[in-house]
Amino acid sequence: MNKIITLIVALGALAAGVMLFGQVNKQSPVEFALHYQQAREINNFELTDHLGEKFNNESLKGQWSWVFFGYTSCPDVCPTTLQEMNFIYDDLKAIATNSQVLLVSVDPKRDTQDKLASYIGYFNPEFKALYGDHGMLFPFARNLGLMYAITEPEQSDDENNPSDNVQSYLVDHSASLVLINPAGKVEAIFKPKQALGVVPVIEGDKLVSDFDKIVKLYNN
Repeated sequence: MNKIITLIVALGALAAGVMLFGQVNKQSPVEFALHYQQAREINNFELTDHLGEKFNNESLKGQWSWVFFGYTSCPDVCPTTLQEMNFIYDDLKAIATNSQVLLVSVDPKRDTQDKLASYIGYFNPEFKALYGDHGMLFPFARNLGLMYAITEPEQSDDENNPSDNVQSYLVDHSASLVLINPAGKVEAIFKPKQALGVVPVIEGDKLVSDFDKIVKLYNN
């Protein structure tokens, strides 16, 4: 009798295992993002948001955070990316209501709190803009797998307006989006579509597709 009961239990466990294996296999793999098998830790950091509130590691907890490095004087990549994120924002929130979009300014000299508030609000009032000094920004960027570098400004020919030299510089920066999971760790990186002579563009439909898969994998 005991042997029969043991056999029934074993068969039940085997059937459950087969069903679980089948369900895992049915989950479509992430196609377009660099999805880390083990989420990466984020070192301690502290920035300030466009409302003047402190933003640190704890501010990431419980949220799916989309982090993009840019600046308000950016002529192409930044407005294009933020516009695309606004277009798909409702889709992202349909997948996970606890989603937030974060612009981290790499231009603390020009991007004041008021300027950032006006800029980010233009794209979506729910988006947040963050700022800090380079001493915090550089290690934070490296930690997330991103980079930025300020190019030397061209010298102005107008001796009466030397300030033009200060205002004319550009900042080279990554065009990728970093996805941080609700545990406050780096879950994935989405790189833009690259083409010679064309502004790098995040493809919203692909981002939404992979985000849905990542959230399902995370919750299983």
